[in-house]
Amino acid sequence: MNVLGGGFDGVSQSDVLVVGSGIAGLTAALGCVPLRVTVLTKASLGHGGSSPWAQGGIAAAVGADDSPALHAADTAAAGAGLNDPAVVDLLTGEGPQRVQALLDLGARFDRDAAGRLALGREAAHSRRRILHARGDATGAEIVRALVEAVRRTPEIEVVDGAFAVDLVAEDGTVSGVVAIHPDGRRMLHLAPAVVLATGGLGQLYLHTTNPREATGDGLAMAARAGARLTDVEFVQFHPTALSSGSAGPDDGSPAGDPMPLLTEALRGEGAILVDQNGYRFMADEHPDRELAPRDVVARAIWRRLMAGDRVYLDSRAAVGERFPERFPTVFALCQERGLDPRTEPIPVAPAAHYHMGGIAVDDHGRASLPGLWACGEVAATGVHGANRLASNSLLEALVFGARVAEDLVAARPALRTPRGLWAAARRAGEAAGRGLEAPGDAELVAAVRRIAWKRLGLVRDEAGLTSAVEELERLAERYPQAAQAAGEARNLLAIGRLLAAAALARRESRGGHYRTDFPLADPEWQRHLHITAAPDGSALIETPEIPALAAGGGHGR
Repeated sequence: MNVLGGGFDGVSQSDVLVVGSGIAGLTAALGCVPLRVTVLTKASLGHGGSSPWAQGGIAAAVGADDSPALHAADTAAAGAGLNDPAVVDLLTGEGPQRVQALLDLGARFDRDAAGRLALGREAAHSRRRILHARGDATGAEIVRALVEAVRRTPEIEVVDGAFAVDLVAEDGTVSGVVAIHPDGRRMLHLAPAVVLATGGLGQLYLHTTNPREATGDGLAMAARAGARLTDVEFVQFHPTALSSGSAGPDDGSPAGDPMPLLTEALRGEGAILVDQNGYRFMADEHPDRELAPRDVVARAIWRRLMAGDRVYLDSRAAVGERFPERFPTVFALCQERGLDPRTEPIPVAPAAHYHMGGIAVDDHGRASLPGLWACGEVAATGVHGANRLASNSLLEALVFGARVAEDLVAARPALRTPRGLWAAARRAGEAAGRGLEAPGDAELVAAVRRIAWKRLGLVRDEAGLTSAVEELERLAERYPQAAQAAGEARNLLAIGRLLAAAALARRESRGGHYRTDFPLADPEWQRHLHITAAPDGSALIETPEIPALAAGGGHGR
């Protein structure tokens, strides 16, 4: 059937539309009942996305020697002065009850011999407060519990294999999403409340721990609709991804293939970082050595790789023969590559891991556009600041997924047909009409990833960032079909341009953003950097306090 005269093959209506099926999206969907909820997922329910991959655990102040205030202090220290203190207090204060809610759903966390929740420690935490499941399969266990609950809930409809193309927005109000279903149908999903829970942008980079679904789709969709974004320049690189062992910063794995993550819990248990001569170099870098903040550890490793050395994670003394039982996922990954972490150190390299920036939202996940909410990694709540504290990501997904749901249930938005909806729907469907693939897609994606890895990685400078802005703009002109089709190439290019412009504008080093030409944090820059996307895809930077900050074709305003 062809509806609305816009080439759509069908229309669905619900009270709430959730895009994404990770921990944040499923938590939001469950919390919205009794409203009618549709969940669109690019993969299939319970599979795909970063949530099932999460090894490290979930941080919550549930120990006898711990408190939300201590957890909040650690979170703020890692965030390098950019955390929103009130939002941090919400995260850490509500954390224990969200963990209890998971237990009530049947989530099985590891316990000690006395039956108490087993708590581990990770970098920059002052207490043992990390809960794990099956050693290093925490994300998979949480997703399992949430998926089973979703399947028991008749008010929630899940659409597998649906690629969300664009938001339907008219006069700044969001009313739905255009999606391409796995059978090729173009579908119009209408709802007065759209929740983006689409995860991060790790696939922007040549080397990442993120799965192939992490292509920044929700961030790009929100930007095209005119939503405000914030802190997009802050990308966290995990220090210890499993490397091929080659010297230099490029580990040799195929572009876009996820690098296996070696959970930070290994270092929490006492594993150490050594160079090719067996020297424990983190003792020279930071008082907390291997448990220093992630950006510190990642750059320390990077410098050695750039010098042609190799870096290894040595768990032999700390874990040794307990490895298969204590860290079964990591052990299996090593075994697949012919490594035995019980008897030899593991080669490591940093890889893009987590995006602290995203869609600017308030403490209930409301974005700047009416009708739009966001939660999880795609959102920027202000809780992480410039550098996320280890194992706070799963907690954020739970806490703010639930807060989004509370807001929607309280508001109970009524489905309405705003003026201009059908024209807006047809406009949103234009990219979908061009299909998910276009000539030049593969070349465009490869070029964007090379630029991001080389210019927008762990170490940045003005020359490289300026070059990135210009090169990405030229790519948009060189590959017009790929840049305008509905697929991931369009989204990766879009977020790369915005990230490059924001990183060029922030003339300091803070957290996950490090510039060799401005190597210190600047008190004048202890502020958020807000941007929106111009119609041509360049960045409009909102920093009226700092004059002459034009970047990427945009302008201060």
